Amino acid sequence: MKKFPNAFTILFALIVVVAALTWIIPAGQYERTMNETLGREAPVPGTYMQVEPNPQGLGAVLMAPIAGLYDPDTGMANAIDVAVFVLVIGGFLAVVTKTGAIDAGIGWLLNALKGREIWMIPILMTAFAVGGTSYGMAEESLAFYAIVLPVFIRAGYDAVTGVAVIMLGAGIGTLGSTFNAFATVVGSNAAGVPFTDGLLLRMAILVLCLTAGIIFVMRYARNVRAEPGRSVVADQREDNIAHFLKGAGEEAALPEFNRTRSIILALFGLTFAMMLYGVIALGWWMGQMSALFLGMAIVTFFVAKFDAATKMDEHTFVDTFVDGARDLLGVALIIGVARGIVVIMDAGKITDTILHAREEALGGLAPVAFINRMLLNQTLLSFLVPSSSGLAVLSMPILAPLADFAGVARSLVVTAYQSANGWVNLFNPTFAVVMGGLAIGRVSYNRWLRFLWPLLLILAIIVAGALSLAAIGSDASPTASEPASEAPAN
Repeated sequence: MKKFPNAFTILFALIVVVAALTWIIPAGQYERTMNETLGREAPVPGTYMQVEPNPQGLGAVLMAPIAGLYDPDTGMANAIDVAVFVLVIGGFLAVVTKTGAIDAGIGWLLNALKGREIWMIPILMTAFAVGGTSYGMAEESLAFYAIVLPVFIRAGYDAVTGVAVIMLGAGIGTLGSTFNAFATVVGSNAAGVPFTDGLLLRMAILVLCLTAGIIFVMRYARNVRAEPGRSVVADQREDNIAHFLKGAGEEAALPEFNRTRSIILALFGLTFAMMLYGVIALGWWMGQMSALFLGMAIVTFFVAKFDAATKMDEHTFVDTFVDGARDLLGVALIIGVARGIVVIMDAGKITDTILHAREEALGGLAPVAFINRMLLNQTLLSFLVPSSSGLAVLSMPILAPLADFAGVARSLVVTAYQSANGWVNLFNPTFAVVMGGLAIGRVSYNRWLRFLWPLLLILAIIVAGALSLAAIGSDASPTASEPASEAPAN
């Protein structure tokens, strides 16, 4: 069976395709005027004209991923600051995980709720959703299956319940990202708007979708516990009990939740609170946020090193931080590769031509129709590019400016992108986290779809409804006949 191409392969292939298109698509440009709200020049609707072509060749294709990170001609950063932030946060997360604080906290919770395991569902799904909404928790979630699944099966539930708690908790959190650096921040940056624009809408989507997800999983879990035959993996019940409950039990795998680990968990939460305050109140950006996570990683090390249980000395700290950064190196690099597509399009002067075509196709749509068409477009793209950061820098520079022509806020396009990407990645077969989690939980893909499809429909309705209401509310934005520079603050 042939494997689906890697995201890097897809994006580099798109660079080649786009370079070829610069030889075919007529070059063109809009007139631009300064948009004080965005702090940058924005295209003026109705001013498109064809210009002298500048087709891109092999050298430009090879330079595109490099130029996606920084402009080699001017030395100015493009996405290098975002890439560095990704590496630093990877190191920070690895250090916290190495101390055992997260595992110990979950273990303490599971033991405290014995006999009332049903309440683990809302508590754990909310905790995983916090990880999803704050930093796009994905691959990191795979480590928790071995801890959570035995507990739910021992309590009388099935493997699907345990898988759903982790995968849907983190996945819905990512769908409703609020200050997720890999989705909201990258997407907003590529769209040319502050990521705090649209924050209240994203919080509403997060709360509504998470509530729906928790109710859905709790209802299923209660039914399975009362009638095991209603499980979508009922025929695997005995095999799963033997597989997941073999050995000494879940307690043996859980580190002790001691004072040091409780302090580390508090520091972990404080770090994200400080980041949010710094961005909103102090105007921080990638450099300051990277410094924060580096500093808190060092603080975590000093707290952990005085507790023998954490096994954290100076060499372990440095090695762990570097390994954590290395784990996210692919994410950092993909930002440059994906932005390389935009570099080729801009250099080949076809960006505005494509924008003009989409302006004509979507310009006549009412705001509600426009944002829902955008949601559909991003849903389809997410199957090809499951990476949230890759999809953001691939699509936002092209699609976000269309909002200026349609009379809606650009932040709505960012919300549509991240909601669509998060929704698709709850079941996307090209997404390693989905297939890996199902494999660990011994749940086949077709049974996962059988379990999940009603919730997918509910979540789609919530997202589309929220975006539609927000689009109606932004109908006072400039229309396609008004200069983009007159756009009001969102």
